[in-house]
Amino acid sequence: MPKTTLITNALLVNENQQIAADLLIRDGRIEKIAGQISAIDDKTQVIDAGGGWLLPGMIDDQVHFREPGLTRKGDIHSESRAAVAGGITSFMEMPNTDPQTTNKFRLEEKFDIAAGNSLANYSFYLGATNDNIDDIRRLDPQSACGIKIFMGASTGNMLVDDEQTLEKIFTEAPCIIATHCEDSPTIARNLEQAMQKWGRDIPIEQHPLIRSREACIKSTKLATRLANKHSAQLHILHISTQEEADSFSDAALADKNITAEACVHFLHFDDRDYSRLGDLIKCNPAIKTAADRAAIIEALRTGRIDVIATDHAPHTLAEKQSGDYFSAPAGLPLVQWAMPAALELVNRDGFSIEQIVNLTSHRVAERFQVKDRGYLREGYWADLQLVQQGDFPAIRREQVLSRCGWSPFEGMAFQHRIAATWINGAMLWDGEQIIEQHVGQRLQFNRE
Repeated sequence: MPKTTLITNALLVNENQQIAADLLIRDGRIEKIAGQISAIDDKTQVIDAGGGWLLPGMIDDQVHFREPGLTRKGDIHSESRAAVAGGITSFMEMPNTDPQTTNKFRLEEKFDIAAGNSLANYSFYLGATNDNIDDIRRLDPQSACGIKIFMGASTGNMLVDDEQTLEKIFTEAPCIIATHCEDSPTIARNLEQAMQKWGRDIPIEQHPLIRSREACIKSTKLATRLANKHSAQLHILHISTQEEADSFSDAALADKNITAEACVHFLHFDDRDYSRLGDLIKCNPAIKTAADRAAIIEALRTGRIDVIATDHAPHTLAEKQSGDYFSAPAGLPLVQWAMPAALELVNRDGFSIEQIVNLTSHRVAERFQVKDRGYLREGYWADLQLVQQGDFPAIRREQVLSRCGWSPFEGMAFQHRIAATWINGAMLWDGEQIIEQHVGQRLQFNRE
């Protein structure tokens, strides 16, 4: 890995402005940003950006990389490779693995795996259960990106439905709480009604009616009430309804204790796509109506929803194509085209490139208090992505890097591509292939 890299002829997009400038990387960090920079010596790697956008790398605050225990679907190495190709330079991974990440030992076990295998920078959530409040209490806020609560159906014992436990978590959590909000009793009633009509042959089009908007809204209201009652820092994941999107504040990020996330699949698919893609777009919470999709996009525009993420959740194609509503798992592989999918909002919905950088980098770094990342600033780690605009071919299955081997975006053509990705100053994606280097670092946080 070269100690110094000079990127010339770039259009830097950072902190709500675009600047034509060069950027010098030394020992993994951004050393200098200026109009014209000369190479330090003949060993400096010089890269001409060709006038492309140079952005801070995306920080994905919600992924499922399946390790340990579910590695037939993916693992930290395979999925971080796909993430790097999608412009993601840091990720925050969820606790519903096997075994679940619900204590300090399991948390550090994941960090040890990532230290040897991850191409991108990483952190992990501590999962909440009905009986691990002591582990949550003792969590060092510097040691994890946050605490994850499944306030809806989940695997094993990770559904937190005990009211007293929820009160304690929202009172005593030492760092940000991230919630999956769906009301399980509502879902159970909807499922029973569907089974009375169809038995086990439930059409996939019923999924957003079973995992209904009412289930999402009720659970989100509960999480919001608890956060306000206890002045907790709450981040609600994968918003899927207009009612939820409209309920959040458009105040400045620094003035909020409750924030929200939109995921890329909710920006591109709605319930009309079930007839075409079936179980391939089955996810929880469910993809809902075109009106919900439009409301989520508008909430991103106005600042009611604060960040864009993926909720990347790979399953094998055989699992997805089982043909049975009950056996087809919920989740989509999304990281490889995360930024191109987000950048479609620029051409299609009139967003500025500066808004997308805010939603995928700046605001994520600020919300989670990530240290020295998320911006193009001298002294910060050189986590970068070079983006080109143009008419690019449709996505093909043979391009997929995730272990599961498929993408819901197959056949779609995006108007942006990731031409290069740098992690801690090392180029790991050259626009065509991964340059295998395990340079990912454990994320650090500016927390007391």
